[in-house]
Amino acid sequence: MASHRKSRPAGTRVAGIRTPALATAALTSVALLSQSANAAPEADDKPSLEEVEKKVDDLYRQAESATDKYNSAKEKTTKQRKRVDTLLDDVAKRTQKLNEAREELGSFAAAQYRTGASAPDTATFLLADTPQDYFDQTQLMDRMTGRQKVAVDDYVTQQSETMKKRQEATESLETLTETQGDLKTAKATVQRKLADARDLLSKLTAEEKARLAAIEREKQQEAARKAEELARQQAAQQKAQEEAAQQQDSGSSSAGSGSSSSTAPADSSYATKAEKALAFARAQIGKPYVWGAVGPGSYDCSGLTQAAWKAAGVTLPRTTYDQVNAGTTVPLANAQPGDLVFFYDDVTHVGIYIGNGMMIHAPKPGTYVREESIYYDGESAIHSVVRPA
Repeated sequence: MASHRKSRPAGTRVAGIRTPALATAALTSVALLSQSANAAPEADDKPSLEEVEKKVDDLYRQAESATDKYNSAKEKTTKQRKRVDTLLDDVAKRTQKLNEAREELGSFAAAQYRTGASAPDTATFLLADTPQDYFDQTQLMDRMTGRQKVAVDDYVTQQSETMKKRQEATESLETLTETQGDLKTAKATVQRKLADARDLLSKLTAEEKARLAAIEREKQQEAARKAEELARQQAAQQKAQEEAAQQQDSGSSSAGSGSSSSTAPADSSYATKAEKALAFARAQIGKPYVWGAVGPGSYDCSGLTQAAWKAAGVTLPRTTYDQVNAGTTVPLANAQPGDLVFFYDDVTHVGIYIGNGMMIHAPKPGTYVREESIYYDGESAIHSVVRPA
C-alpha cells in the first residue's frame, strides 16, 4: 500500500537534529560571534598614547645607557690596541737583537769548526735544547773566553725577555678581542633600541602624533615653571650671600683695619673656566645628537660636556659613569653655570648648567643640541650636580 506521508522539506528537525542547511547557518553565526568576541580584546590590548610615550622614552634611555657602554668599550679598545701595537713593536726589536746575538754565537762556532779547536765549545751551546741546558754544563763555560761568555749572557737575556714580551702581546691581543666583542655588543644594543623606538612611533596615527606633541608641550611648560622657581631661589640665595659679605666687609672696616677689601670670590677661577666651557657649548647648539659622537659635527650627551670642558682646559672622562665622579658634588640649589647635571638612577644622561634652571645638552637620537630646562623629564629624574674644576 502506498505511503500517505508527505516528504519533509529541507531544514526541518528530524529526531532533534538540524538538517545540514540549518546546521551550516548556525555554525556560521557562531564563527562570526567568536570573531567579534576575539576582536574586542585586541582593541583593548592596544597601548594608550601615554604608554607608547613612556615606552619610547624608556627605549631612548636604554639606548643612551648602551651608548655609554659603547663609549667605554671604544675607549678601552683604543687603549688596548695602542698597547698591543707597542708590545708587538717591542717584540720585533727584541727578536732582532736575539737574532744578532745568535749570529754572534754562530760566528764563534764557525771559527771553532775552521780551526778544529775543541774549546770553547760554542757549537755545543747552539745545539743544546735550551740555554739552561748549556749552563748546566759548567765545564764548558769554564773553557769559554770572556767575550764568548758575554755573547752567551746576551743571548740568554734576549731570549728570556723576548719570550716574556711575546706572552704579554698574546695576552693583550686576547684582551683586545674581548673589548672588541663588548664594543660590537653595545653597538648592536643601541641600534636595536633605536629601531624599536622608531617602530613604535611609526605605528601612530596623525591624530595620535599630534596628541603626543601636545603632551610634550605640556611637559616642557611644566619644566619651564620649575626652572623659573629654581632661578628665583638661586637669585634670593645669591642676594643673601652678597648682603652677608657686605656686612662682613663693613664689620672689618669698622674694626679699624684701615684697608678696603678687594678680594676676589673664591670661585673666580672656576667661573672663568666655566664661561669658556659654556661659550663652546652654545656654539654647538643646533648640531645633531649622534650616539658615540664627540664632535665637531655631532655629539652625544657626554661627548658634548667633555668637549665643552676641554675647551676650558679641563679633561673629563668619556662616559657619564666616570664624569659623575670627576669633580665635587654640590646641592642643586647651589648649582653654578658650568656645573654638570646628571640624570636618572643609572646616570645615563648629562647636561651643562647655564643658570636659571636651564642647561645645554644633546638630548637623544633624532634631536639636536639645545637649551632646555633641567626639569625636562621631571624633578625626580635629576640625579646629582657635579662641579668639575
